[in-house]
Amino acid sequence: MNSHILEKLQWRYATKKFDATQTLSEEKLAILKEAFNLTATSYGLQPLKMISIQNKKLQKQLVPFTMEQQQVAEASHVLVLCVESKLTSKYIGNYFNNVASTRNTPRAILKPFETFLKDSFAEKEATEINQWMEKQAYIALGNLLTVCALEDIDACPIEGFEPEKYDEFLQLEEKNLHSVLVLAVGYRAKDDMFADFKKVRRGVDEVVIDL
Repeated sequence: MNSHILEKLQWRYATKKFDATQTLSEEKLAILKEAFNLTATSYGLQPLKMISIQNKKLQKQLVPFTMEQQQVAEASHVLVLCVESKLTSKYIGNYFNNVASTRNTPRAILKPFETFLKDSFAEKEATEINQWMEKQAYIALGNLLTVCALEDIDACPIEGFEPEKYDEFLQLEEKNLHSVLVLAVGYRAKDDMFADFKKVRRGVDEVVIDL
């Protein structure tokens, strides 16, 4: 099987050590930002934001909140995937304003679906809505990891961090956000031994069920 995409996915790995002297170009960073924005989300609501950090002083200060993982200090950029702290009726209304403007669609046509979504979320507990939003962040993470591989950008997805500390340090509460995932991006160090490890996966026939 010969596929450029599969070759790139074989190439990528969770980078354990970045070359701190290398920095993503503005073009590469712009691609990641666009890829994040183009990620599929349920209902198209995009209850997500991404904090892009390129500041070595700030990055080093994040290390204690990231279980002492040095990737956040060494990486070119640290991307923090966040979700809305509260999904409001106004937020949903703004989404439909954007739909109407972008697609030149009369508001009256969109109103039934808008009402459905507002009523649906109004009936849900805050915990359930938050779980739903966090799932959208994981979709974005998967998309970013694939795009990184295609663009020869090394990356390390990180769940092992203290969201509350990140939220406080980055002052996310005042932005109505809370952190869900961290993605360190940049270029692997030449002495990262994990780069040469064979990828360990089960056979495709073990993970895919054909009916």
